[in-house]
Amino acid sequence: MTRPTYVIGVDVGGTFTDVFILNESTGGVVTAKVPSTRGDQSKGFIEGIAGKVADFADISTIVHGTTVGTNALLERKGARTGIITTRGFRDVLEMRRRDRPTTWSLKGSFTPVVERNDRVEVAERTLADGSVLQEVDLDQVRSQAGALAAAGCEAVCVFFINGYANAENEQRSVEAVRSVWPNAYVTAATEILPEIREFERLSTATLNAYLQPVVSSYLQRLETGLAAGGFAGDMLIVQSNGGVMSVDIAKRYPVRTALSGPAAGVIAATAIASAAGFPNIITCDMGGTSFDVSLVADGKAALAAQTAIDFGMVIRTPMIEITTIGAGGGSIASVDRSGLLQVGPESAGSDPGPVCYGAGTTRPTVTDANVVLGRINPDRPIGGKLARLDVEAARRAIDAEIARPLGLGLEDAAEAILKLANAKMAGAIRLVSIEKGHDPAKFAAMPFGGGGALHAGALIQEVGLGSALVPRFPGVTSALGCVVADMRHDRVQTVNRLLDQVDAAALGEEMRRVADETEALLAGSGVAFERIDRIHEFDMLYLGQTHTVNVQVDLAGGLTREAVGAAFDDAYRATYGRLLENIPRRIMNYRIAVVGRRPQLDMAVFAPVNGKPAAECRLGTRRVYAAGAFHETGIYERLDLAIGAVVDGPALLEQPDTTIFVDPGLSAKVDRYGNLVITPAGGRT
Repeated sequence: MTRPTYVIGVDVGGTFTDVFILNESTGGVVTAKVPSTRGDQSKGFIEGIAGKVADFADISTIVHGTTVGTNALLERKGARTGIITTRGFRDVLEMRRRDRPTTWSLKGSFTPVVERNDRVEVAERTLADGSVLQEVDLDQVRSQAGALAAAGCEAVCVFFINGYANAENEQRSVEAVRSVWPNAYVTAATEILPEIREFERLSTATLNAYLQPVVSSYLQRLETGLAAGGFAGDMLIVQSNGGVMSVDIAKRYPVRTALSGPAAGVIAATAIASAAGFPNIITCDMGGTSFDVSLVADGKAALAAQTAIDFGMVIRTPMIEITTIGAGGGSIASVDRSGLLQVGPESAGSDPGPVCYGAGTTRPTVTDANVVLGRINPDRPIGGKLARLDVEAARRAIDAEIARPLGLGLEDAAEAILKLANAKMAGAIRLVSIEKGHDPAKFAAMPFGGGGALHAGALIQEVGLGSALVPRFPGVTSALGCVVADMRHDRVQTVNRLLDQVDAAALGEEMRRVADETEALLAGSGVAFERIDRIHEFDMLYLGQTHTVNVQVDLAGGLTREAVGAAFDDAYRATYGRLLENIPRRIMNYRIAVVGRRPQLDMAVFAPVNGKPAAECRLGTRRVYAAGAFHETGIYERLDLAIGAVVDGPALLEQPDTTIFVDPGLSAKVDRYGNLVITPAGGRT
C-alpha cells in the first residue's frame, strides 16, 4: 500500500489554530480547528496536525500563516533593540511625520519601541546624491555596538541617513557590528528598505530587528517540535504580500510576516471566488478578535506599499491591503459612562473567552449574543474546546451588563449588540469599496473565519452587496490560503531622477540583474514551481508632486524612455482622468517582484460527493430571534447538501468549523464547488 503524502496549511489566530490538510495521494481534504495556545503558539500548531496525521514523515510541505510577529508588535513584546544611526538623527523614530494619535485632539502621546537611551549616534555622512561627505569611524561603531549589547539589547539596527543613495558606510558598519555582536540579530536598514524617506526606512528596519529574536525563536521551536515527530519536508511561511518564503528568509526578515494570516485568507478567497465565477469580492474574515476586510477586483487583490500596524509603527513593504477593526466573535460589549452601547475593540480572545465558555468571565461578547439569539447551537461549539456552551451564563451577562442598563428586553439587547457589530463591519466594507469608487452592488461578500458566515446576510442588507459567497470550509479559509499561495519576493530601489535624465537601457539592465538575484532566492528554497513570473514596476510622478502612481513596464527587448513615458501616461490617465501637460516626469523607485507559481489546487476537490436534497439534510428547527421577532428556523447539515440544493431563510446551516445564518428574506444555493451563494430571495444565481 502506498503511503500518503500531505500538504498542510496552518493559520494561527488569536482564538483558534486552523489546519487544512490535502492528501496528495487521494486528493482528499481534512480540516481541523483547535484552540490556540497563547503562551507558545507552536504547541497548538503541532497538536492540530497531530490530531489528523499520525506520522509527520508523511508530510511533504507545511505552509504557515503566523500572527507571532503581529501580536508582538501590537502588544509591544518584541526584543529590546538598539539603533546605531548618523549623528543628529537619533530622534527620527520618535519624530515620525509629526502626526498625532488622534488627529483633531491637542493631546496624544507616542512611545517608540526603542527607548532614547538605546538609540546611539556615530560620526558619518552620506549626501542625497550618494557622495560620501564623511567616512564612518568603524572603531566608534564597534564601541557603540558593545555598549548596546552590555546594556541588554538583544537586537540592533544600523540606519544611516541617505543610505538608500549609497549604502557603503552602512554596509561597512554592519560588518563591524557583527564582529562584536553576541548573536545574529543585526539589521541593516538599506537591506530591508533601500528607499527614500528616512522615517519609513528606519521604522521598517527597526521593527524587523525588534521582531527577529521573537519570530526566530518561535520558528526554531516549531522546527524542533515537527522534526521530533518525524517531519523532514519543506516548511514555508506566508508573507504579508500574499506570497510565501522559506523559514530562513522569515528569520532574516520577520517584518514581512506582519498580517501573514489575514493575507493568506485573501489569497484563498480570491482563488475560490475566481473558480466560482466571482472576480469581484470583498473578503470578510471574522475571527475571535478582529474583522479583516479586503477588496479584490477583477480577480486581483490590492497591494499597499506600506501599512501602520499601530500608531507610529509603520512598515513599508508590499502588503495585501487589509482593513482591520475590533469586531470579532470575542469582542466585548459594554455600556459606556454616557449610556451608549459599545462593541470592541477589547476582546475576550480564547482565554477566558466569551461568557458562554464558562471560564468565569461576566462581560458579554458578540458570540454570547449569537448564542442567546439561538444562532449558535450550544451543543455543537466549534473548535472542540468545550462539549457545550453555557447559554444561561450568556443570558445573565447580557441581561446584567446590557439589557438592564439600556432598559431593553434580553433578546433586544442581544440583537442590539449584533446590530452595532454589523454596523462597524459595514463601515469597514464601505471604506474599502464606496470610498474608493467601487459600487458594492457589483461585489459579493466572501465571509470566512469562525464567525463571518453568521453575519453575511446582515452585511448584504446593510451595505447593498450583490450577494455573499460562503466557501466550503469558511472556518479554515486562511489555512487553505497557505496551501494555495505562491512563493514571492519583492525588491525596491530608489532612483529619484527625472525621466529625461535617465539612461533607460542601463536602468533596465540593473533591474534585470536585481530580478536575477531575487529569482535565485526562489531557486534556493528547494520548492518546485510550475513557472516563475517577473513583475517590473516604477513609482512615478510629475515634478513637484508627492504621491506616485504605479507604472508597470516590460523589460523584454530593452527599456526605453519612450516606453516608460507612455506607460506612465496610461497609468496616470487611468488614475486621475487626465494628464498634466509640459511638466517633467520623475522616476522615484523601481520595484521588482519575482513570483514562483506553485501547483494550484483544483477547487473541484470541495464539490459535494453523494450530496442530498435540502429536505434530507434538515436536522430540525430552533427558535431564532431576528429583526425583532422569533422565527421557527430550519437547521441543516451544511456539508451534506448536494450541488444545486436551495435553502430559504430563515435557516441555520451547521458544520464543524462554523455556522451559517441565512436571514429572513434571503436564500442560499450550493454551487458546483460546494460554496453557498446567498442572495435576496428570488435573486438566485
